[in-house]
Amino acid sequence: MQGRTELAPRTRTDVHTLESVALAATHKAALASQAWVGRHDKKAADGVATEAMREVLAGAPGRGTVVIGEGEKDEAPMLYNGESVGNGLGPDFDIAVDPLEGTSFCAKNLPGAMATIAFAESGTLWSPGPGFYMDKIVVPPPAKGVVDLADSPERTLANVAGALGKKVGELRVVIMDKPRHQDLIARVLRAGAAVHTPAEGDVGGSLEVLLPTGDADLLLGVGGTPEGVMTAAAVRGLGGDMLGRLAPQRAEEAEAIRAAGMDLDRIYTCDELVSGDALFAATGVTSGSLLSRPRETDGAVVAESLLISRGQVRRVAHTTFGSCPGTISVPS
Repeated sequence: MQGRTELAPRTRTDVHTLESVALAATHKAALASQAWVGRHDKKAADGVATEAMREVLAGAPGRGTVVIGEGEKDEAPMLYNGESVGNGLGPDFDIAVDPLEGTSFCAKNLPGAMATIAFAESGTLWSPGPGFYMDKIVVPPPAKGVVDLADSPERTLANVAGALGKKVGELRVVIMDKPRHQDLIARVLRAGAAVHTPAEGDVGGSLEVLLPTGDADLLLGVGGTPEGVMTAAAVRGLGGDMLGRLAPQRAEEAEAIRAAGMDLDRIYTCDELVSGDALFAATGVTSGSLLSRPRETDGAVVAESLLISRGQVRRVAHTTFGSCPGTISVPS
């Protein structure tokens, strides 16, 4: 038919072509956060990290959809769920962001704050809808396939220990230090395992489990659902295992989940949370066991990142000439 214009089909996403964009986004967010390290204002720190990350993503090749964003829980004005970013000149892709993982760590200048992001093939990131919290298990590759959220903590510990060739007493378990975890922590300790209880940051805790250089054997407990999907991108990239189940913390959240037609009893596998090829990147904001904070050396600022892509982990040092933002910008 004359006069009709046929639109070219969207090309399949090779998310690994976006590695440099992912690293640039976390790098800029980490540098922007430096002015707020130790200033006890986590909302301001998160805000500048989000704005900096969004500036980079605006120029990303292609069209990205923020599936896991700052979201309703954080009352975010940008990088919210459903926002479209990128220059449109390329394929579609999905994005998960946490511009400042560990906002309290940054605000109080404690170890472990990071800027994080994940990219995945278009339509492959699971959207949690109104579900803010998720019960999770994360294990390293040797323990893949041996865990089940229906199991007791004691059985889980025994199964993971067997897969890793360890005794239960040799296991190191990450469980966030929250009132909801008091019984879980007590049971794990009674079983004989050691427990690391960070105040927040279950993405960082999961990386401790997944990375060969990490200092943990498994992660248990309830954390943020967005962080769960972010973690799943890293799990998929490294060949570990993860299971998740929605765990609403308030009646209103549970009611909203049911109204959305979602099953509170369903257990999601890693491949359901991220069903396509993905990559994960993080840059240190405050120094921790995984990454160092940006530091000044001979007139340049060096930031440390890690990239999980194509089944490999790469550590990347970014060098920016000039002073670190945290040393020249004092918020009024």
